Amino acid sequence: MAQKGLLRSYLDYPILQKILLGLILGAVFGLIAGHYGYAGAVKTYIKPFGDLFVRLLKMLVMPIVFASLVVGAASISPARLGKVGVKIVVYYLTTSAFAVALGIIMARIFKPGLGLHLATGAKFSAKSAPSMVQTLLNIIPKNPFGALANGQVLPTIFFAIILGIALTYLMDSKDELIRNSANTLFNAINGLAEAMYKIVVGVMQYAPIGVFALISYVMAEQGVKVVGQLAKVTVAVYIGLFLQIVIVYFSLLKIFGMDPIKFIKKAKDAMLTAFVTRSSSGTLPVTMRVAREEMGIDKGIYSFTLPLGATINMDGTALYQGVCTFFIALAIGQHLTVSQQLTVVLTAVLASIGTAGVPGAGAIMLAMVLQSVGLPLTDPSVAAAYAMILGIDAILDMGRTMVNVTGDLAGTTIVAKTEGEIDLSKWE
Repeated sequence: MAQKGLLRSYLDYPILQKILLGLILGAVFGLIAGHYGYAGAVKTYIKPFGDLFVRLLKMLVMPIVFASLVVGAASISPARLGKVGVKIVVYYLTTSAFAVALGIIMARIFKPGLGLHLATGAKFSAKSAPSMVQTLLNIIPKNPFGALANGQVLPTIFFAIILGIALTYLMDSKDELIRNSANTLFNAINGLAEAMYKIVVGVMQYAPIGVFALISYVMAEQGVKVVGQLAKVTVAVYIGLFLQIVIVYFSLLKIFGMDPIKFIKKAKDAMLTAFVTRSSSGTLPVTMRVAREEMGIDKGIYSFTLPLGATINMDGTALYQGVCTFFIALAIGQHLTVSQQLTVVLTAVLASIGTAGVPGAGAIMLAMVLQSVGLPLTDPSVAAAYAMILGIDAILDMGRTMVNVTGDLAGTTIVAKTEGEIDLSKWE
């Protein structure tokens, strides 16, 4: 009974606090072990618990990529994908591209991870970088099932999105047999996605132990200089998020004749709720209320654009991918080529279509982006750097979720203005 009570207490304790505690305890343990010359023992006896955690995450990446993207793409109903749908989808994808580009710029300025030298094993094989044209052509898989089996993220993303869009049309077919077959396939893939999310919940219960083990190893090997590099990541992400709001959203609002300062005043309730809850989906009721009561947007607009945004618009998360991918690459002594940076942009933008609007989804998405640029979690040094990011993920998640929701509202406001479906008297 005592053991059962202890396990129940562990499971009931907030996961974020457990991960943070694992990070702190692991850092302290690793520093002490390294100071007294036990770094080798940490690597031999403690690090395998972290490797187990990384393997569990790796197991989830490709099924989540495929299932969540099919479901995400299929959520865009062709019946609603008229002028409003096209406008908001173009807006969401464009601002996500700006966001990840901003993340890369911030990473190039701050250079987080430079000098950590985490790569202790064999060096990555130096391969000639493919041209941009070849990079774009490689997105289209020769064999989608082979791409899925071999962990090729971008081709899998492409096929999943195309399949999802095809399903939306088939589910609206007048032929009952086709419609029923499409619904059956959609429900099966949706069930797979939900099963994967449930497994993620279980894996995250092990995350504090995995983070403790990996951070212990990193701190025993590297010492306190790790702390400064994580601070760089946090500063780079938050400055990037601030610039995304001020440069991208404010500029677009101004172009379409809306006052950015008034927008922020009206959006503040949704922004603060998103910051605290770290969930775009959980903030949706507040976001809809703000759109209706504060901004005067017609229900026919926001009832479509906001739920869609909570599903496919992840600007803050995309920006985070840019910074964190650079951090991990620099931490292991790699420098991303131009084509790899383009791949980061493409993967982050396209993967955002299927990223669940729930706390911590960005960590799984980061694993997808790393895989796409040849930095697999199976490499011990990549796994160690990834664990460092996971330790501060909650801090980063608050800011990026707030930007995700702000972007949803900005896009909804702009589309409503162009459609004449907004009460401008509320903006006077």
